[in-house]
Formats: sequence, structure tokens, C-alpha cells
Amino acid sequence: MIQTVTVGTDGSDTAEKAVQFAFDLAEKFGAKIVIASSYRPVSEDKVRRDQREAPEDIQWSLNPTQEVDATLKAAAERAGGRGIEAVTEAREGQPADVLCDIAEAYDSDVIVVGNRGMHRKVLGSVPNSVSHNAPCSVVIVKTT
Repeated sequence: MIQTVTVGTDGSDTAEKAVQFAFDLAEKFGAKIVIASSYRPVSEDKVRRDQREAPEDIQWSLNPTQEVDATLKAAAERAGGRGIEAVTEAREGQPADVLCDIAEAYDSDVIVVGNRGMHRKVLGSVPNSVSHNAPCSVVIVKTT
């Protein structure tokens, strides 16, 4: 029985294919979906500069995770529109490590990841690392 599906996204078109597959899987099993993403830190100088240049009413929202937060929020809204319970989480770090850590934290039954980076029958770094280090089953979706 699949109760929790974790999917990683960076907001790209190829990641969106994996997200849609994960939505289909969650919908089919009535499972909760965990939409995950990783980010790299943004310098404090850049954040401060962006805050100074932004309208006063949105300055508070500018932070090192602002872009990934918007991507995750949009995906969660799409999941909700399909009647799928969704939670989101972003963590600093390498994408494969973050995805596996989040899946473990939510006791996920399956991780959905795109095949982006797969060449010559050799898995790219993210799907390869996830498939070898995941705490649960992994579905690698053809996204390219």
C-alpha cells in the first residue's frame, strides 16, 4: 500500500513531468504527496540588495529560499486542485541527499524522480544517487 509519495522538483519542465507522474500515483492510491526541493544558499549581500530594491510590502518575503518556495507552493496548489493532500519542504543541500532525507523524514513509501541526466544507460547523478541511497522504493520517470 502506498500512503506517502515524495517527489523532487526544481521547477523545470522535466521535473514537472516527474511531479505529474507523482500526482497520478498519489491520486491512484489516495496517498499524501510530499513535494521536495533543495536550494543553495544565496549571499546575504544579494538578499539585502534585493530587499532594498523591492517594494516595501514584499521586502519581508525575499529570502534565500524565495524561488524554491514559490515553485513548491505552485505545485502544492496544483495537487490540492486534484484533491491530493500535499505538504512541501525545501532544504539546503545536494538535491539527491535532500530528496532522500525528506522521504525518510516523512516515512515515504516511494520517491519519484526524473531521469534527467541519464545518458548511455548510465544514470545521472541525482537519479543515480537517489536510487542507491533512498530509504524506500524509487520510480524513475522518463522526463527527457
